[in-house]
Amino acid sequence: MDQKTAHLGWIDYAVITGAMCVSVGIGLFYRFSGGRQKTTQEYFSADKSMSIIPVGIALMVSFMSAITLLGLSAENYSYGTQFVGINVAYWIATPIICYGYVPVFFNLGAISAYEYLDKRFGYGARITASFAYWVQLLLYSGVVLYAPALALEATTGMNIVTSIVAIGLVCAFYSTIGGIKAVLITDVFQGGLMFISLFIVIFTAAHRVGGVGEIWRIASEGKRIQFDNTSSDPTVRHTWWGLIIGGMCTYLSLFGVNQVQVQRMMTLKNIKSARVAYWVNVFMLSCLSILTCFSGLALYSHYYECDPKVTKRIGSMDMLMPLYVMDTLSSIPGVPGLFVAGIFSAGLSTISAGLNSLAAVTLEDYIKPIYTWSSGHEFSEKQSIICSKILVLVFGILCIALAFAAQLLGGVLQASLTIFGVVGGPLLGIFTLGMLTESTNQIGAVMGTLTSFAFCMWIAFGQPRPVPPALSISADGCSNKTSDFVGKILQSEKADSYFYLFKISYMWYSAIGFIITMVIGYAVSHLSRIFNKKDADELDPDLFFPFVSRRIKRRRQHLTEIDVNLSLQKSCLPDSKYNNISKDRE
Repeated sequence: MDQKTAHLGWIDYAVITGAMCVSVGIGLFYRFSGGRQKTTQEYFSADKSMSIIPVGIALMVSFMSAITLLGLSAENYSYGTQFVGINVAYWIATPIICYGYVPVFFNLGAISAYEYLDKRFGYGARITASFAYWVQLLLYSGVVLYAPALALEATTGMNIVTSIVAIGLVCAFYSTIGGIKAVLITDVFQGGLMFISLFIVIFTAAHRVGGVGEIWRIASEGKRIQFDNTSSDPTVRHTWWGLIIGGMCTYLSLFGVNQVQVQRMMTLKNIKSARVAYWVNVFMLSCLSILTCFSGLALYSHYYECDPKVTKRIGSMDMLMPLYVMDTLSSIPGVPGLFVAGIFSAGLSTISAGLNSLAAVTLEDYIKPIYTWSSGHEFSEKQSIICSKILVLVFGILCIALAFAAQLLGGVLQASLTIFGVVGGPLLGIFTLGMLTESTNQIGAVMGTLTSFAFCMWIAFGQPRPVPPALSISADGCSNKTSDFVGKILQSEKADSYFYLFKISYMWYSAIGFIITMVIGYAVSHLSRIFNKKDADELDPDLFFPFVSRRIKRRRQHLTEIDVNLSLQKSCLPDSKYNNISKDRE
């Protein structure tokens, strides 16, 4: 099984270049068609002219990055199939988004999701949340560039600098000139390439071992088929409880209140279309997730007798999928290039989504308010669109720089991915606090968010922490036996010696952040009500979940009817009796 890793040929590079040119071509098309991206509504919201299927696919690919394709397949190879259970959480969370969060954002009609927090709580809450999102997504976009480039360099010979600069510049170019329309349509094309990449891996593996059933049999014998972990212990890495509860909170934070997804939803014409798009998204997301997980079993069927990490052919399990493609398909010109194009597309879809959303948030939450405050004038439409395009380009270049920073700072890769999960819980908490509760205020919302974020950061990055033991691997099929080395890497550390909170599974971080934000936010709001006179009766009912909004409207209608009756009765009732009725009304 030991062999020298093959490299990409000129035909492969031609295929990759062709795929990149398609994305650029889509950007050019939308630059010179339609409204030509001359208004911020068209640039950021496509004038609400998009159809359901492209938006549904775009929702799916926005956070299915190259890291997901490479990492999730490696997850199932190393730890088994328990992670597939997270798809149940996706289907449970989708109706909550459709009938809870979607109506609120759609009624608001704002480009920036964080404008909601301004209207509900105040500008302080808006800046707190948008800044956390700004740092989170910018850093993550840099990591999305770096991680696949590193894996591809080690396994295909593709230069890491070439990968980072090519993806970054192409993404910045078509996102800048084409706006949200170009981003959404390229997402559809790139999503197709992602599926093709997975089919290449699964079908070739099935052909080599004798069918899909044989892949399953080999995985079962290697104890990779795992769906039975129902432990309630939060320190267990993946259990049904953690995957469903933690997965729901993560999904709600990414698809319910995240600027990237809210902005995509706002390109549709009405709430009904947005709901259908979310159902298209969850169906496509589950299909891609399950295929990616099964691709990990396909990889195991090829390497189960000679693990490439043991033989030191790769330094990280994220390199496993591209290594497999080069080992098995390098003799077929163009096929490895098609696979790499799929990996690039996964990165392009995530980064382009981030660039457009970062520009929208920066313009709406920072530049416009500061300009209006300092000059006393509103930002003109022409100024807004020019500024938006400059911001997208600048953020694209900044992502490239951060990708190289991640290359120099090795620990930043894992840290950045963890931050992406840690920030989601507090952000979900502050939005839900505003939409679900009537009596919470800005002081409570900000305090709850900051406290939750600090606590989650502590338990996520506190040291020392145990390393989860992977399932057994083998080197029996290798020409050079490495059984002694295998025995060492399979030894698991005793977890009892670690601080309990540092042992908690990362799947619970989002749920913990959400709960802390809600509890502290609600408690502090009640303690500080004396300093904040603003209550739910002064707010727009549409800022709340529909069932809360209906309750507020019924209460206001009832009070209005009482006021009308009191005014009619005042002239004919004694003052003492009228005063008693007024007190009852209050």
